[in-house]
Amino acid sequence: MKNYQTQSIRNVVLLGSTKSGKTSLAESMLYEGKIIDRKGTVEDKNTVSDFNDLEKLNQRSIYATPLYAEFMDKKINFIDAPGADDFIGGAYSAFKVCESGVLVINAQQGVEVGTEIIMRHANEHKLPIIVAVNQLDAEKADWDNVQASLKESLGGKIVNVQFPVNAGPAFDGFVDVLMMKYYHFKDANGTREDLEIPAQYADMAAEYRAALTEKAAEFDDALMEKFFETGELTDDEIRTGLNKGIINGEAYPVFCVSARKEIGVKRLMEFIGNVAPSPVGTSNATVGGTAVECKADGPVSIFIYKNDVEKNLGEVSFFKVMSGKLTTGAELEDAASGNKERFSAIYAVAGQKKEAVNELCAGDFGCAVKLKNGKSGITLAQPGSGITYEKIDYPAPKYTCAIKAKVQQEDQKLGEALKKISATDPTVLVEYSRELRQTIISCNGEQQLNIVKWQINNDYKLDVEIFAPKVPYRETITKVAAAQYRHKKQSGGAGQFGEVHLLVCPAEGELNTKFKIDGKETVLNVKTQETMDMEWGGKLEFYNCVVGGAIDLSFMPAILKGIKEKMTEGPLTGSYARDIRVFVYDGKMHPVDSKEIAFIIAGRNAFKEAFRNAGPKIMEPIYNVEVMTPAEYQGAVMSDLQNRRGMLGDMGADKGFAILKARVPLAELYRYSTTLSSITAGSATFTMEFADYQPVPGDVQNKLLAEYAAQEQEED
Repeated sequence: MKNYQTQSIRNVVLLGSTKSGKTSLAESMLYEGKIIDRKGTVEDKNTVSDFNDLEKLNQRSIYATPLYAEFMDKKINFIDAPGADDFIGGAYSAFKVCESGVLVINAQQGVEVGTEIIMRHANEHKLPIIVAVNQLDAEKADWDNVQASLKESLGGKIVNVQFPVNAGPAFDGFVDVLMMKYYHFKDANGTREDLEIPAQYADMAAEYRAALTEKAAEFDDALMEKFFETGELTDDEIRTGLNKGIINGEAYPVFCVSARKEIGVKRLMEFIGNVAPSPVGTSNATVGGTAVECKADGPVSIFIYKNDVEKNLGEVSFFKVMSGKLTTGAELEDAASGNKERFSAIYAVAGQKKEAVNELCAGDFGCAVKLKNGKSGITLAQPGSGITYEKIDYPAPKYTCAIKAKVQQEDQKLGEALKKISATDPTVLVEYSRELRQTIISCNGEQQLNIVKWQINNDYKLDVEIFAPKVPYRETITKVAAAQYRHKKQSGGAGQFGEVHLLVCPAEGELNTKFKIDGKETVLNVKTQETMDMEWGGKLEFYNCVVGGAIDLSFMPAILKGIKEKMTEGPLTGSYARDIRVFVYDGKMHPVDSKEIAFIIAGRNAFKEAFRNAGPKIMEPIYNVEVMTPAEYQGAVMSDLQNRRGMLGDMGADKGFAILKARVPLAELYRYSTTLSSITAGSATFTMEFADYQPVPGDVQNKLLAEYAAQEQEED
């Protein structure tokens, strides 16, 4: 493969809903680019893109696959991204490194729910878009329906570059109004004839051409002036205008394609090469807030957007050269860690096919194998340059569960397997929660979780259980209560003795030191105080009010330690306690037997008893949930949220979608993504974000107390 300069490189991500035909289009692009000499099919499980065992099994894209084609003296790098929202992480990786996207539309369905969802993600990243209407040879292909749905979804930004001839099983060509030609295909191998536009399509072609010309003129003042004067633009001027419109996100050119019949693919690639944005002049933000321009004469830097483990190769790191020229033998460093990597070999990559190259220029894609620190999100740059690019900002996970090995002795193996899975898919988050004493997996949905489980079962040969995670409740108090506890232990020789009298109250409002203790009004005299922010939220205020030397000052840290120990395992449900004031006002000690351990135990137990008598309350995490659903499902979604103890808030609308906001307890959100998909036929999406902690209702608290008591009894 020859070396390509930045201006001759195009980086494109293929986007679209499941079954839109992205993988088939990718296969045709590879064929046109002479990377393969025979096309595979999804049904035959032999495509270059979906080469993973899981993808063959499911006959769908699960991972984003980097590919390339050499076409018309240009190198087109393209990433086949999964269509399902559960695997949106692959698209987000591509957004980071691609200058444009091809939105693939199924001609039988028009703009589908999955199309709407992926377009929202693309718009958030300001990704320029070209539209490819695929499967125009299908039985139910309907160009008019596609046009209507595109206009409804994308509005006036749609600009038709082509229209089909004989859409349906007889589809054999299209009229291209940029080239003003009729492209006819003689056979199923994509043999193309470039003909004059037939008379019966002349009026329609003129109408499309006028709309195309006017749209192209909108994005350039000089072109607009010429258009007003002459009513015409040259083909090159139209390309110039469209390029600006595409980059600004104001124009979505539409093309006609049958990837299966090899119709329109070459013309689409021509347009990508001639009009789609190149990496030239783009800049990439760094952690320091500066930007590095994508140019060949800059410092060498690469960004690793994906890594994988492939059979016979081991770990593979996929990267984009963000600046400079990467050559074989180069040594780069991770400025964040100081680790260095030497590139003994670099490759151009098309699925499993890797071709060794000597050089990759700024803007190009490549891969390397067995890098020591080649994880996704890592920047490697010329030593001393200090370049570190911002990491990929993936969507927050929507599905959380707990996992454990069925055989306890295999827990360590499970942990290692999950670590490797998370390393290759950063949208799968894994952590061990000390609070919940569970291993927690967070991901984008139940489909993605099922893939993780399949990998654990088949790749790592482990059997696991997946279940609802515990809820991170908090415990606090609502009243004032006092308690005392004496710890006395004598077993021959030196004993243990410590007695602590303390009072607790909620840590809210101004400090009050006047309390009724043992029926008497008492004013506590604060000698020392500490306020601690707890790592799990909330605070502890600790006041030493002991007078007359009843407890030596040196034992106060031990009492505080005992209290903090008990706050990590609250008396009600074993959850963390928070927002409590503790006043130690009296006690006793022994000149010989008083030790630190005695006051730790006395402080812990006195706090436990006082806590139980102070109107204890369980607090639950509340999340702000925002749902975007087609209007026809609004009632069902609202009803479901209310059944989950959700408090409905603001409502809005956006392009036929209802936007619902609610505050919902986390305890009610397990498998919500699955339920939402079920009641809206997969058409709704949602986000959730932690809001605050609120007291649980009385019936819920009683249930939790009973469950915890039963659990303690079972453990005893």
